[in-house]
Amino acid sequence: MIKRGRAALCAVAGAVTLTMTAAPSASAIIGGHDATSPYPFMVSVQKDGHHYCGASLIKRDWIVTAGHCTVDIEPEQLSVRVGDHDRTKGAAAKVTEIVTHEDFSYEPFRDDVAVMKLDHPVDAQPVDVAAASPSTGADARILGWGMTCEDGSECPDPPLRLQELDTEVVPDDRCGENYNAGNELCTDSPTENAQACILDSGGPMVTGRPGRWELVGATSRDGDADPKCATGPGIYTDLTAHRAWIERATAK
Repeated sequence: MIKRGRAALCAVAGAVTLTMTAAPSASAIIGGHDATSPYPFMVSVQKDGHHYCGASLIKRDWIVTAGHCTVDIEPEQLSVRVGDHDRTKGAAAKVTEIVTHEDFSYEPFRDDVAVMKLDHPVDAQPVDVAAASPSTGADARILGWGMTCEDGSECPDPPLRLQELDTEVVPDDRCGENYNAGNELCTDSPTENAQACILDSGGPMVTGRPGRWELVGATSRDGDADPKCATGPGIYTDLTAHRAWIERATAK
């Protein structure tokens, strides 16, 4: 997740230094907990062997992630691990092609989505992009290996174990002026001081239940002016709104 006013904060683990105040008491994704369900589609995108961004397997040789995870990156720098709660395990593959949405932009922020082609089909079950966007009030779940606290000196390494956090879709106006209603999702958690953070970028937001998850979003950025990740809502690229683009980009 990118924090408001900062760019490329999905940097390599260990290279990120935050200057926030003391972290809230939390286990990860800030306020999340160890994954409780299999997520065979969950992807750790790794740069030079370090977790870099999250992603979702949508075909056995294609993944979808955030557009900002592709800035100043060449395919040969990236590899992936797919389908295991441990980001160092799971099916391994290399990235051979990156396709970023042609309208992706930082300022103003828009169309934060990209797909990556793998060098071979992996032995893992892809997830379907949902046919329609979840409505306001819908339950959703976010997943990632992102930072577990606000102060990077207190949690310099992302967790090995995949983290999950239950959230809900909240009204668009909760995410302020830097939000694109219609192709983004505004979400918050009933858990206090809980939200995605740095290194969760590109990871999935899903709806449904174990064994029947559907992909609705990809982690994009902070949803308010507070520099802390865990306070306020988060903004997620609505992948259902980009479904046609994803299908075209991966039809190779």
